[in-house]
This record gives sequence, C-alpha cells and structure tokens, in this order.
Amino acid sequence: EVRLVESGGGVVQTGGSLTLSCVVSDFRKGRFCQAWFRQAPGKKREKVADLVGREDTAKYADFVKGRFTMSRNNDNNTVYLQMNNLQPEDSAEYYCAADDRWSEYLARCESPELWGQGIQVTVSS
Repeated sequence: EVRLVESGGGVVQTGGSLTLSCVVSDFRKGRFCQAWFRQAPGKKREKVADLVGREDTAKYADFVKGRFTMSRNNDNNTVYLQMNNLQPEDSAEYYCAADDRWSEYLARCESPELWGQGIQVTVSS
C-alpha cells in the first residue's frame, strides 16, 4: 500500500511562511505526477500546483503564483510546497497527491488516485 504523509502545517500570521512536506512511501507509484490541492470549509477542492514527469518547474494556480513554490526530491521521495506571504484566504486543508497513470501525466494530476491525509494551514489576520 502506498502512503503519502504530509507534515509542516500549522498557524501563521498574515505575511508569514510555511513549508509543507509530503513523503511518498513508494515513489514509483506516483512517478508520473505529483500535486498539491487545498480545500477550505464550504468550498470546492482546488489544485494549487503540480509537477509532471521529470519537470523541475511546477505549474501553479493563479492565486498562488509568485508566492508558492513546489519542488521534489527524488532521493528522499518527498514533495514540498514552500508558501510565502500567506494570506487569510490561503487557510485550508492541504493535500498532496500523486499518480503513476499516463492519463494523469497528460492531465497534470487533475484526478490523482493517491492522496495524503491532509494537513491544516491557518493564516491569522
């Protein structure tokens, strides 16, 4: 069974920073794409950033461009999300996701199969 385990969430003031980490127990199972999603109470889940294949540069949602950076370390099977200049509207449960299907590679992880348990990020105003 492949497990994705997030860490690094918490409470931060407006303008602060956090780095989320996600360890993938078997990176082969999530090798084609990795992504970070978030969901705030009462809102739909939205994708924050994704990496596909051997890319080094992630693709970002407009609402985090210039503030968030997604990266991957294949040596320790970990995906990161560096979040800077956090705003109250960034408060949400954050999830990492991954997939090894070619269809998800093409779709840039729009509907990944593998999910972490989620981790809370709260930005206080």
